[in-house]
Amino acid sequence: MQLLYDLLIKGGTVVDPAQGVNRPANVAFVNGRVASVATGISEDDAAEVYDASGLIVTPGLIDLHVHNFWGVSHYGIDPDITNLANGVTTAVDAGSAGAATFDAFRRYVIERADTRLYALLNISLTGMISDDIGELEDLRHADVGQAVRVGRENRDRIVGIKARLSQDITRQHDVESLKRAIEAAEAIGRFVMIHVGKTHTPLESLIEMLRPGDVVTHSFHGHAEGILDDAGKVKEAFREHQRRGIVFDVGHGAGSFSFDVAERAMADGFRPGNISSDLHLYNIEGPVFDQVTTISKLIWLGMSLYDVIGLTTVETAKTMGVHDRLGTLKAGAVGDATIARIDEGSFKLTDSYGRSVTSRKRLTHVATVKSGRMYKPWLRGT
Repeated sequence: MQLLYDLLIKGGTVVDPAQGVNRPANVAFVNGRVASVATGISEDDAAEVYDASGLIVTPGLIDLHVHNFWGVSHYGIDPDITNLANGVTTAVDAGSAGAATFDAFRRYVIERADTRLYALLNISLTGMISDDIGELEDLRHADVGQAVRVGRENRDRIVGIKARLSQDITRQHDVESLKRAIEAAEAIGRFVMIHVGKTHTPLESLIEMLRPGDVVTHSFHGHAEGILDDAGKVKEAFREHQRRGIVFDVGHGAGSFSFDVAERAMADGFRPGNISSDLHLYNIEGPVFDQVTTISKLIWLGMSLYDVIGLTTVETAKTMGVHDRLGTLKAGAVGDATIARIDEGSFKLTDSYGRSVTSRKRLTHVATVKSGRMYKPWLRGT
């Protein structure tokens, strides 16, 4: 007898904000895609069954900000060990490679990874090779023509353009660097992500240049010239930018997420539009660790599980322009899922500035489904 499904995840609570689903259900997969989400699916119809009783089943998590150009960029880390093995089925490398280095990134990392990797192309030709010299100190590196060429040649993988605008990266060239990033993005029909914190030009002026759908990462950094005024309230300009469609991303990183700033902003009604980790070599052993730990910090800040899952699945997929196939468990979507649990107890969570809090809840990754199969790290590349 031919079986209907390749894999059945049974007994879990499905959390899929793309469909407004938050209830017990089984999830069936066939031919690498989601076949059905329902309560009455029989185990006898599936070749493999995974018991998710007491667990949460979500669409495969998407991390919009990672650094996986390992062996070349000094930030780079292995994509599968750090993403897929921790519940992130799709990740976006945020500017590690530029036009001069992207072909190598694609051939030697993207195409060899089990993780579904996309990229933001750095507007700098070199990308993020070293921090000894900022990649945009010399504007000759911000070559729009080359970025457009590579973006067009790799439309299946490049979802946007990245510009790091901190003063140690651009010196006085942040405005011109951003202009060129936007010009390249418009030419290839993609969004721009800007890295902020300690910018030469006031942040408000830089964000005014952005278009709806563009992304500000490191939104809750603790440096001067952030989203808060002297009274600890969110500046009205940033509320207006959020209303007009600018995506304010967490982008935790080693030096860009402050509990103090996030607490005050969220108490003032300003929530992120996306949750990403900015996971790289210098924070993988703390304070970031992984995407589920970053999500746990937003839960500690008062966000619901349903809302945080939405900000790392469907909303991320919308930003990337792939929500027709990723970020959801609707029938026909790519067969990615993350299986997790909410642990209760006493858990230490630390921000980028050394402040630690004790949380009573923590999201813990349990298992990963990639393209309709249980991900088994010992079978990498098969």
